[in-house]
Amino acid sequence: MSHDSVIESDLVLLHARWVIPVEPPGVVFDHHSLVVHHGKIREILPTAVATQRYPTAVSQIFPTHVLIPGLVNAHTHAAMTLLRGLADDLPLMTWLNEHIWPAEARWVSPEFVRDGTLLAAAEMLLGGVTCFNDMYFFPVDAANAAVAAGIRACIGLIVLDFPTAWAQSAAEYLSQAQLIHRQLADFPLIRTALAPHAPYTVSDPPLAEVRALAERLDLPIHIHVHETATEVAQSLVKYGERPLARLERLGLLSSRLIAVHMTQLTEEEVALCARRNIHVAHCPESNLKLASGFCPVERLNSAGVNVALGTDGAASNNDLDLLGEMRTAALLAKAVANDAAKLPAPAAIHLATLAGARALGIDDITGSLLPGKAADIVALDLSATEPVYHPASALVYTASRSMVTDVWVAGRQVVRNRHLTTLDIPELMTRIRAWGARIAPRELT
Repeated sequence: MSHDSVIESDLVLLHARWVIPVEPPGVVFDHHSLVVHHGKIREILPTAVATQRYPTAVSQIFPTHVLIPGLVNAHTHAAMTLLRGLADDLPLMTWLNEHIWPAEARWVSPEFVRDGTLLAAAEMLLGGVTCFNDMYFFPVDAANAAVAAGIRACIGLIVLDFPTAWAQSAAEYLSQAQLIHRQLADFPLIRTALAPHAPYTVSDPPLAEVRALAERLDLPIHIHVHETATEVAQSLVKYGERPLARLERLGLLSSRLIAVHMTQLTEEEVALCARRNIHVAHCPESNLKLASGFCPVERLNSAGVNVALGTDGAASNNDLDLLGEMRTAALLAKAVANDAAKLPAPAAIHLATLAGARALGIDDITGSLLPGKAADIVALDLSATEPVYHPASALVYTASRSMVTDVWVAGRQVVRNRHLTTLDIPELMTRIRAWGARIAPRELT
């Protein structure tokens, strides 16, 4: 035995045809192995070296697979999987005001959020998403569902001006936010963010309180901004300024801010985003479906703005497939920029991984495959895409979530050979079908 070998029985070696670590950018390792120890990545080595150095480690072999960091869904409303397909082919404000908000008023409850979030977590894990940034009601129930599924989550502590099943006033939303932030502090896979819904649903005083509370608790702020031209026009009428200018006046534009959608941006606003170091969560498929506009990803990236990738909720997408979203983002960026070289495959992968982790402030934990980071890992079988000349391009332009075979979150294998190890799917689907049977007669008549 070589003097370099190490005998440790709790090590796991993941031997892969390719590894895309995301850091350093553009790198692809051929015939390499990840060494996982106590939930973290210890090393990335050539497979021959890894097997010699760790002869007693448990090995898993992925001969036609690429290993990538777990995908980070930077914006979603997980529980809204229970409203999937309820109101399609409608513009945003009609969709919200005449269909979604009335349905939520009738159906949202702790049980609705629990089951909807479990369904979303199952869909995301099976598609390679290991972390999601949520915005919805009953956040403790959403967090408990994420914990049960074994997925990493940033749970949004929502704030609105108007009453819902969750709270009756902006003051109550903010009070609940502080309480729940403390309740969730001891869950290792759970973070929290303040989540004022949008500039058009939250007035100035509570937005100012959100800023102060975020600074005091050191939390991100997760908000829809500049989603549609109508939103911008209405803000000009009501406040005499565009929504982004209003947020700047209130002190919300900072590195804490995750601005979702951002389809309506001037050159001056792009420069402002860069100066304030805000993050943008790009949701291309939801924006396309609702005809909301196009986020100028290339202009933002060129200015130095961190752009992450989200699916939005399943009620407006209609899936939580971040691999599909990555392909759409890459293609759309080329069309919007009128340049086929824009957002190349490695950059698209960055949007779906490290950029999302950076937006959530957890890029020291996840988002790339580096020694010391959490073992949030996805294995995709690329055998159906042969020949594979460029694994990153195959991943972005050819792969689908059906190719995800195995997923680990903090070293725990939550998907094994395309099956979840954490949830009882038949039992969950019985409850999901019961929800559908209850909701359909009231909402589809």
